[in-house]
Amino acid sequence: MTAPDLNLLIALDALLAEVSVARAARRLGLSASAMSRTLSRLRDTTGDPLLVRAGRRMVLTPHAEQLRARSQDALDEARTLLTPATASPDFATLRRTFTLRANDGFVEAFGASLIAALTQVAPFASLRFLPKTEKTAAPLRNAQVDLEIGVLGDVGEASNMGPEIRVQTLFRDRFVGAVRSGHPLEAHGAPDAERYVAFGHVVASRHGTGEGPIDAALDALGLRRDIVAVVPSFPAALSVAQASDLIALVPASLMTQRAARRASTASASFHVFDLPVATEQIAVSLMWHPRMEADPVHRWLRQHVLSVCRAADATLR
Repeated sequence: MTAPDLNLLIALDALLAEVSVARAARRLGLSASAMSRTLSRLRDTTGDPLLVRAGRRMVLTPHAEQLRARSQDALDEARTLLTPATASPDFATLRRTFTLRANDGFVEAFGASLIAALTQVAPFASLRFLPKTEKTAAPLRNAQVDLEIGVLGDVGEASNMGPEIRVQTLFRDRFVGAVRSGHPLEAHGAPDAERYVAFGHVVASRHGTGEGPIDAALDALGLRRDIVAVVPSFPAALSVAQASDLIALVPASLMTQRAARRASTASASFHVFDLPVATEQIAVSLMWHPRMEADPVHRWLRQHVLSVCRAADATLR
């Protein structure tokens, strides 16, 4: 089987975009006759007429319509392959989907800001967020995701990520308590430990385990909270707290972003308070595989994630 002439891909993309032999010729700096000959070659290669006359104009065949988006993607990928790693990308025309693995709380807190920051510079880029069902570096190693966002201090994550994974701290977060607006706790300010454990609690855990550092701190005071419900995400914990008298334990970053949105929307309000016992701050980190270290587009993505998240750091400290 004869290998296809990959130079035809450039002509195909021009013809499908312009839907005109003459305009495609001008776009590529060719004569109309040369472009007509190229179209004939493309027809032989694809086994389809591609462009046919309809009255005084040309129209694409159904097969050509299907090829239009694919040809653009293929040409963009080919150009990327042949671009030096040190070259500055053209973000105005960049067509690329970036995949980030993060929990629901991060997506709710930073997703909209991150999408806006990226698409302002690269309007044809897109983001795809995947859930963190388990803590492993396999999606980074297998190129299933571009970036992983998480807390390295979580049990098992540091050992599961592996020594080759690049890590950068995004910001430091802390846990706070949140109850619905009008909750009995709201009238008395930040509760002490005894009042804190007087109400039921809803906590977020992917694995269904409810206890954490706050329970160890309460235990040192001879107190224990009543964990009534365990849900898989922080937004889910807030939904339960909004419709009950339960206290939700959530990251301060999530509540800060919700408060900012509530200033311009009719979103549900919460009473947020500092915990009555001391707990350590948590470092939220950005992780990627070293093969992406020198990629200029990936560096640009990492910088935007860092900029968006660092803006929250001063607020949370």
